[in-house]
Amino acid sequence: MSKKKSTKLGASLLRAADELVAHAKGEIALPLRYIAIENIDVSAIRGKLGLSQNEFARRFCINPRALQDWEQGRRKPESAVRAYLIVIEQNPAAVEKALKTAS
Repeated sequence: MSKKKSTKLGASLLRAADELVAHAKGEIALPLRYIAIENIDVSAIRGKLGLSQNEFARRFCINPRALQDWEQGRRKPESAVRAYLIVIEQNPAAVEKALKTAS
């Protein structure tokens, strides 16, 4: 029986799997990456989707009053909400699918 030749991608995937197992066992700590999201244009995200404030709030489980405050500059979304809004902007269908399966 001949030995199969591994590809660079295959070898990389095996190394990554080994790291994950070692991390799960507490043997190594994987590096963390933090991203600061300072400014976000909530109105532009909503506008890009063509939704009214009420539709946007209902579709993505956001308090309508909070949405109004963010868009009018009276309040700034918390950091987790800013990250959520970026996910909505990048892939609204995935967010909707996740929310539908959660209910």
